[in-house]
Amino acid sequence: MSILPIYIYNQSVLRKKAKPVRAADRSLTTLAADMLETMHQASGIGLAANQVGSLQRIIVVDLSEMEDYPDAPPLAMLNPEVVAEEGRLVIEEGCLSIPDIREEVERAEKIHVRYHDLQFTPREIEADGLLARVILHEIDHLNGVLFIDHIGAVKRKLLRGRLNKLDRGEVEVIYPVVTNDGEGVRHAPIHAGVVARP
Repeated sequence: MSILPIYIYNQSVLRKKAKPVRAADRSLTTLAADMLETMHQASGIGLAANQVGSLQRIIVVDLSEMEDYPDAPPLAMLNPEVVAEEGRLVIEEGCLSIPDIREEVERAEKIHVRYHDLQFTPREIEADGLLARVILHEIDHLNGVLFIDHIGAVKRKLLRGRLNKLDRGEVEVIYPVVTNDGEGVRHAPIHAGVVARP
């Protein structure tokens, strides 16, 4: 498995819609494993393929490090699609592609999702709480949507200075990133106080 660099705010791949996966193969299994390894190394709980520069509809989720989900198995979901949702809930979110910024976002409280596993077997899952939130956040990535797109214009305006710093490559995280600083892929300086979670 490999640690992949995570694309940071304002990289064009984050605004593109990922393409459906048509069949499972070894390269897809490798990508999913690399995404899980990358996510774990970055102390994340979800990651979409866009965030590592791939425009395939793949997300990975692992809540097993969270106190309320110690037995949750990691999920690799190909072509995830929300087919039903219930309720609304506002919870603070963050993102590995927008480090050190957290804002409250309203999303569905409970969802029903269809997807394919890594053998391309059709699956369905009912999810609520944090699992639903992470799946919805990562599906947004596959559609070129960032969590900050869900906050009001006034709050986004207040974040502009911090987002501009990210756009210039001024980011301190514990994982390799791709930024607009002209250096391409690099390990950002490590700042012990930053632990970004999607």
